This record gives sequence, structure tokens and C-alpha cells, in this order.
Amino acid sequence: MPNRLASESSPYLLQHANNPVDWYPWGPDAFTAARTLDKPIFLSVGYSACHWCHVMEHESFENEATAALMNEHFISIKVDREERPDVDAIYMKAVQAMTEHGGWPMSVFLTPDGEPFYGGTYFPDQPRHGLPSFSQLLDHIAGLWDAHRAELVDSGKRLSAALIQTRSQSESQCAIPALAPADTAILDAATTGLIRNFDSTNGGWGTAPKFPQPAVIEFVLRRHLATGDEALLDMVTSTLTAMAHGGIYDHLGGGFHRYTVDAVWLVPHFEKMLYDNAQLARVYLHAWQVTGDPLYRRIVEEALDYVVREMREPAGGFFSAQDADTEGEEGRYFVWTPAEIVAVLDGSLDDPASTARLVMQAYGVTPGGNFEGKSILNVVRSPEDLAHEHGGSSDEIEARLAQARGQLLTARGTRVRPSTDDKVLTGWNGLMLSAFAEAARVLERDDYRMIAEANAEFVLSQLRGLGGRLLRTWTAGEAKLNGYLEDYALYAEGLLELYQSTFDPAWFDAAVGLAELILAHFADAASGFFDTSDDHEQLLFRPKETQDGAMPSGGSVAAMVLAKLAAFTGDSKYTDAAEAALASMRAEMAQAPLGFASWLSTLDFVLSEPSELAIVGPDAGPMLRLVRSTYRPNLVVAAAAASGPISGDAASSVPLLADRPAIDGVTTAYLCRHFACERPVTSVADLAALTSD
Repeated sequence: MPNRLASESSPYLLQHANNPVDWYPWGPDAFTAARTLDKPIFLSVGYSACHWCHVMEHESFENEATAALMNEHFISIKVDREERPDVDAIYMKAVQAMTEHGGWPMSVFLTPDGEPFYGGTYFPDQPRHGLPSFSQLLDHIAGLWDAHRAELVDSGKRLSAALIQTRSQSESQCAIPALAPADTAILDAATTGLIRNFDSTNGGWGTAPKFPQPAVIEFVLRRHLATGDEALLDMVTSTLTAMAHGGIYDHLGGGFHRYTVDAVWLVPHFEKMLYDNAQLARVYLHAWQVTGDPLYRRIVEEALDYVVREMREPAGGFFSAQDADTEGEEGRYFVWTPAEIVAVLDGSLDDPASTARLVMQAYGVTPGGNFEGKSILNVVRSPEDLAHEHGGSSDEIEARLAQARGQLLTARGTRVRPSTDDKVLTGWNGLMLSAFAEAARVLERDDYRMIAEANAEFVLSQLRGLGGRLLRTWTAGEAKLNGYLEDYALYAEGLLELYQSTFDPAWFDAAVGLAELILAHFADAASGFFDTSDDHEQLLFRPKETQDGAMPSGGSVAAMVLAKLAAFTGDSKYTDAAEAALASMRAEMAQAPLGFASWLSTLDFVLSEPSELAIVGPDAGPMLRLVRSTYRPNLVVAAAAASGPISGDAASSVPLLADRPAIDGVTTAYLCRHFACERPVTSVADLAALTSD
């Protein structure tokens, strides 16, 4: 019989709806049951694309005997961390405090009051790797609850109090000095740290497992633009090229897998996450603007086209993730044998001129394989290299490879596809909205613009509640859960990108509205922003996660949005809030740049004295093409078609345009920096001269 999760909308929770475990979703019913029945709580947190979550489900939660233990001794709660990042953040801090590490699946034992007293991550079905079996753990905890309940309750209270005290200390900081030009030293210190820890052999930072870290790449690219240091650009390009050639990239379907288990970008965990592909598409786009490398443009378009093809809800939303496993095997959908290549393409292995042989040489497909007897496609020989052996030019070789990739993609489509987590998360959609909106204007792709506009229309109509408040998640027509800071901040950023691609003031107004809600409901009186609103469900404490991880923190993006709105509007309340948040993060940014890269990019924006450009007149196209011809991260742009000064309602919508006429009816550009404006110009050449520095 299905359990209580059968009425949930989260695909992850629905995956567990037929477990013999008597699961509860997170909510008051579970805690009431725990108090009434006087049982401890087992809290399991995961997400749909988590490989080891699936393993633990198969080994333990589908096991009748294990489920019987859980049902007899515990109230079991299953949480989708992507729906409830607040619950995940609070109990992850508890697990990290108890074990000095964390991850998913997360397994935590709580008192009926929600206080954690024991936790960990994956527990196997049999004792191994120094871990007890999950059933042994259940027996042990149940025995302790019966024999030593007071000690467990006391342990939970002490740990909860320690977590709350840590949060309270952060909230009651002494006065924080305002940002000053001297804070550029933070940028320098962070850059030095990133240079020191860079993997000059393989690109990126860290060893196995290897994560893409797009926010770090973005910050390094910004520092190259600010300093002209070519070594910083080399760090960016070597990393992006290595990832684009590696197995972390899907060479047939486009898009990036989550991370690789090695340091050389070869063997990934094969899940694909919306947030990774949104951030990576943008950083590759920026690198293409700076370098003109056609590989980077191809990666951008392939990644976004993959999202359109496989991750887009018909009404305009973007899905969250695709699984790593198919038919019970990780990566099965993505790997190849020589025989499979030959079956799809012409020729044979014995024919040195065959396309099959060419593809295998290019992408490292061998009889022995590089992953469990099969091959993950990765670039091992370039078209230039292969041209010497196969004849023709490198362009002709690339054309043959492109055609072959298309044929292999079609053939791969007949395989059993990875499952898709089809919930639409507001914040993650904001990341992808930014990617499509920016790519639309930079690449002059009108189809991308329409996709971005459709997403904005969808989210702003389907994922908002009373008073324009955002909701977190939408699945199959149902939107629910209070929006978090990351939802407001990331979607506001996406709307600002969409405004700068379309110059429809409705998108600017919507971004301002979300920013006002951030200030009204998420601001911390000390500095920065809480992750949950002031009217959110009461939990152990109000989370405030400042570290940038796989996704930028809500606080760092909120500060960027407010800083950009200050440039658009001149309103000091936005400046003050952004700078206070940044000032509170001084030490973290300088000392741990890998964990605070999005904050560093926001600091770079604020300290650069951002430029504001207003273009008014009948044909802004040539001037816009100029400013979009290279990456200008610290420039905000507003434009309108008008023959005279813009005033009244139009000016109040986008103040940067106010009282700025098209001189003599000719399209006119107004460029300002730090409250000082250059003379207006009416030619592309003159605007080029103003922006050249």
C-alpha cells in the first residue's frame, strides 16, 4: 500500500511512496505523532538525482525487515532537500557538528521536539567501510531511547542550544565598518589564494572529486578584466577547455554532469542539474565574449539547447534535474562500446577512413573502455591532429564529427532515458532565466529571448501568492511552500538580465518588487539576509547560510541585485543594504575565496564603481551591439525608444532613463560612472571611445 508520500508532489518523495516504511512528509502531523506515541524521529533528507540516496532506498527502505524496525520504533520523515533547503541546512549543520562531515542521503535522529541527537549520511545494509548496518543502527538507537532516553534528550537540547548560540552570535555582531576603497585588498588576497590553489595540470581547483565551480571561474575572469593579468585568463580558459573536452561534458546531448570522481574531468557522477548548467552556460558565454573561442560558444548553445529539449516544461518552466542511473546502472545511458559506435555509423574498425574509427579516435572509445568496460566520450585528439591522418582540413573533420554526434544522439535517444525530476524551483529557474536572457542578447538568438520571456511569464503567474510573494516549487499545476531568499534573489537577478535583453520595463518593475520583498522580509538588522522570511515556519533557528557552494548563496546574489538596482535607480537604500552585507563578509572572502566566490564578484562590482548606460532613441541596435561585443560585468544598461525626454511613469519605472532625450531625434547614449556623467554621444564611434577604458 502507498504510504503518506503518495499525496506529495515532489518526484523524490513520490519515489518513496511505495516503500514499506510508514513515511511522513515534513510537517506538524509527524511531530504530533512522535509526541503522542513517544517515539524518536528518523529524518532522511535527499534529492532525486542523488545516487547514494537511491542505493540506501533499495538496500534499506525497500527492505521489509528494515522497514518493520523503522515503523515499530520511529516516526520516519522523508524530506526533499531541494524543496526544503531550510530543513536541510539546519540538520546538516547538526550532522557536521556531530561527525565533522556531511552529505546526502542525510540520516538524522531527533527527539519529538525536533532536536537532533545522532546523525550521519549513508548507512549500508550490511556492516562495511567501518559503518554499522542501518538495521544495527536502528536497533541501537531504539535501545538507547528505551534505556537512556534522558541522556539522548539532553544531548539533543545541548546540540540545539549550541547551534542556536552560534546563529545568535552571528546575528548580534558589533557594528561593521562601511566598505571603503581599501577593501580592494580583499579582492587581491582572494585572487592570490585562488592562484595558489589552482590545479595547473588539469584546470580547476581541488582534487578528486572535482567540481566545476563556475562562481570561482567567473570571479577570476572578472579579475582578469580588472587587472589585465593574462595568467588569470589562462586559468579560466584552461579550466573551461578541460571541462569541455572531458567526460563531465555530454558530447552528444550537451550540458554538464554534476562533477567527476577523479581530478581530470573524466568520470562523472552522471546526474545533470539545472543550476550547474545555468551557471556554466553563463561563464562559457562570458569567456567567449572575452576570447572569441568558438568552442565556448558551441558549449553555450549546446547546453541551452539541451535544456530546451529535455528540461523545459511546456508552459515555460525549467525542470530541476536528470538522474544518473538507468535500468539500475549509473551512467548506462551515456557510455559506448566500439560495436555500438559501428552499429550507428558507417564503416568498420578495420577501415581507417571510416567515420566510426574517426569518432573513436576523437573521443577515446576503446575495447577496454574507461568506465566499467565501456567508454565515456571525451576529447583525446583534436580535429587538427586527426586531419593529418584522415585527410582534409580541421574544419572538415569537425563537420564529420558534428554529423556523427547527431547520429549517435539520435541512436542514444532509443535507450531507456534517465528519469527527470520535473519539479520547477523558482530560484533555479532564476539562474536559467539569467542564462537564456543573457545568451539571447549576446548571441542574438531570438529563440532564447522568447524562452526567457516565457519562463518569466510562467514563474510570475504560477509561482506567486498573496502580495506578490514567491512560492518555492511547482509540479503538475500545483505551486506550494514559501519562497526562500535564494528564490527572490536569483529570480530578481534573472529579471534584471531579461530587462537588459528586452528593455521591457515590466521585467524591471518585477525585479524591483522582489528586491523590496527581500528588504521587507529577509533583511537581518545586523547585516545581510536570512534564508527564510520573517513569517516562515518556526524551526530550531532561522538559517542564514552565507557560503557559496554549488549554487551561490542567497545573500551574495541579493547583495548583487541590490547593488545593480542602486546603479539603475540611484536609491541609497539599495546601496546601503548591499554594502552592509558585503562588509560583514570581509574575513570570509579574503580567507576562503573558494567558498565565497559569488560574494567576491559582488564586491568586485561594487568597488569597481559600476557604469550606467542609458540609450534613448529610435535605433539603439548599433550601440547595443557595441557594448555587448565583449564582456562588461560592471555595466548596467537601460534603453528606450523616444524622441524627447523620458518623464512621468516611464521615468519612474527605470530612473536611469529619466530626463534623457534623444538629441535632435538621433539615438543618444548617456554613460555615467559613480554619480558623474560623460557628455552624451550620438555615434557608435564616440560611444566606443567612452567605453574603451
